[in-house]
Amino acid sequence: MSNFIDLFFNLDIMAQAWPLLLKGLIITLKLCAVVIFLGLAGGLLLALGALSSRKWLKWPTIGFIDLFRALPPLVVLIFVYSGLPFAGLELSPFMAVVLAFFLNNSAYFAEVFRAGIQSIPKGQPEAARATGLSQVQCLVHVILPQAVRNVLPDLLSNTVEVVKLTSLASVVSLSELLYSANMARSITYNSSPLVLAALIYLAILWPLVRLISRYQRGLAEH
Repeated sequence: MSNFIDLFFNLDIMAQAWPLLLKGLIITLKLCAVVIFLGLAGGLLLALGALSSRKWLKWPTIGFIDLFRALPPLVVLIFVYSGLPFAGLELSPFMAVVLAFFLNNSAYFAEVFRAGIQSIPKGQPEAARATGLSQVQCLVHVILPQAVRNVLPDLLSNTVEVVKLTSLASVVSLSELLYSANMARSITYNSSPLVLAALIYLAILWPLVRLISRYQRGLAEH
């Protein structure tokens, strides 16, 4: 029992690894902020494209969404990081992760936004246009606020998945939280840094998961 505790819950080693893991955590948070923002923005644009009446825009957009929803995120990441240099485009690990996760997450956010927009009764946009609002004003002031409210639990769930997805960045040697924890493990020959990293992820994600569950229960009650 003592050996098990020393191997996985050695507080001295956790304290030694903390500065390295803190640097990795900062990179993880920066990565999450950029990817989530770009994913939401790209997802909204893709959703509007997929709902467009212009076939030349609609069908390529749907194809893009289906493609990147079907491809595993790790495959996209490795292709961007290791494949694009053969085409003369070499990205830093951070930018490669941002691009790969943007492609993947924007496709998933697009489906959420599309479901939200389609949940709005058709009569509401028509009534808004009848009052003199332009198509853009109707979208911004009438459709999107309701659409986002209708699919907010799904948007929050996707956001949680994005945070978990950042752990894949370790495969391209980006020194985010998991990579830093693994480096500390290799230096200390002890698994305690990995346990500490898991606890940090839990501290970040558990409140979000509880918030989503509470919000979903509130919607069900109403």
